[in-house]
Amino acid sequence: MRALLVTSVGVTCAAALTLPLAAPALSAPAAHSASARPPSLSPESPGSGPPSARTEAAPDEANEANETNKRDEANEGGVLEAPEAAPPRTGETRAAALAGSTQSLPLEPLAAPSDRAVGPAASGQGLDRRTARPFSLVGVVWDDAEAELHGTVQVRTRATGGTSWSDWQDVETHNAEHAADLGSAERASGAVRGATAPLWVGDSDGVEVRVRPEAADPQHPAAVPLPEGLRLELVDPGADPAPEPAPGAPAGRTVTPAAFAGNPVPPATTTAVPEVLTAESAATSAVNADLAPLGAAVIPALTKAETEEEAAIVAAGAKPYIGPRPKIVTRKGWGADEKLRERNFAYTKSVKAAFVHHSATGNNYTCKQAPSVLRSIYRYHVKSSGWRDFGYNFAVDKCGNIYEGRAGGVAKAVLGAHTLGFNTNTMGVAVLGTYSSTNPPAAAVTAVSKLTAWKLGLFGANPKGKVTLVSGGSGKYSKGKKVKMNVISGHRDGFATECPGARLYKKLGTARTSSAKLQGR
Repeated sequence: MRALLVTSVGVTCAAALTLPLAAPALSAPAAHSASARPPSLSPESPGSGPPSARTEAAPDEANEANETNKRDEANEGGVLEAPEAAPPRTGETRAAALAGSTQSLPLEPLAAPSDRAVGPAASGQGLDRRTARPFSLVGVVWDDAEAELHGTVQVRTRATGGTSWSDWQDVETHNAEHAADLGSAERASGAVRGATAPLWVGDSDGVEVRVRPEAADPQHPAAVPLPEGLRLELVDPGADPAPEPAPGAPAGRTVTPAAFAGNPVPPATTTAVPEVLTAESAATSAVNADLAPLGAAVIPALTKAETEEEAAIVAAGAKPYIGPRPKIVTRKGWGADEKLRERNFAYTKSVKAAFVHHSATGNNYTCKQAPSVLRSIYRYHVKSSGWRDFGYNFAVDKCGNIYEGRAGGVAKAVLGAHTLGFNTNTMGVAVLGTYSSTNPPAAAVTAVSKLTAWKLGLFGANPKGKVTLVSGGSGKYSKGKKVKMNVISGHRDGFATECPGARLYKKLGTARTSSAKLQGR
């Protein structure tokens, strides 16, 4: 089904009228070091932009490409650079540090492990140990989004400023099922690439990677060819956004007057500098205007009575079966660079079901780092994988914090790219981490219950009920097939995948029961 498209241009102009003017000398530079993803060329594709935007590369993108080429040339031959060769993070501009960056390195053939008669395909591809600019998340991409990587991907990294290397870590290679539906404008944009799941490794400045193909079968040990154009993506999430001012404090940044040597130190005073939202940030925030002020970092929690009163405005007919609205950290709150995503928002008609995922990014993150993990995944989805925006509609961290995902409005039916074949009329919730053999924290499961009780309630869906969805084509169901499944389902219910991990999948029954109780059922 063709998604309903809404341009953000209209809300931008209205939003701009409400924005205070900042002192020019103190306004921060634009937080954007890499150009946005090239708009789709299809005339029906959202965010296609004017013709000039489709044909001209942004200067930042060209500079980033030149830097990548220079790094590739410097690293030819697998030469191991000294740790101090990495440019210090303190040398970056403030704008670059805020926006983050992506290093994209082409993989090279690896020597055959033992048998010299085995060809390059069997020996695989990779990169020897090398120093890089600081990064925190890794992944491998390739040219053809329809091609699968049959094999293994492993990385090991060195913490920034350190000398020791981590053990080899596996990267999830089966990731094609987290994607836009076949035939959708996003899928047909020409920008989408094949990709592994991203892996969070923490602040690092050294990396080694190896990609090995798997043998076809024991009787025919010829290796299955690896996809063409394999590249290692190293993602730096950039700096965290500035903290929200305390309640009652003036909005915006505070500036303390500088003290000059030889002059008396003036009394400690601060001057409020109103914050300036970019047009993209204002548009993203404006679609949540019924729930929070423009530029809010958090959409506050409500009681059930308050939620029912609000639902009469944003979703008539939801009362009484709706759970209390939970606290939601907005995209501004976790620091999304709105210049990366496509300009327009894409919608579907309703939200009939919720698919629960795990991000497969590993569990080695703290809740304080969760915004950095989100910014890394967002950049990986857009810059590396070629998607229009962050794939999931919402994310939940191990402490139970709930985050706005794909832009378009948390109370609206935003079309995501999370469950291949079933993105229409559904929402995707990613629990940050890997829960194949690790139990998900109770706080995360509770957050899924709270979120679904509210969001499904807005559209009259019963968390303990069943729903019939029409497949858009997946590895489990053919296109057009009607499938009956739980209103709260795991990703594996719609696709032949291990996601959301066996341990998290077992908790979905608990989530359904709790969600329904929160709705008053």
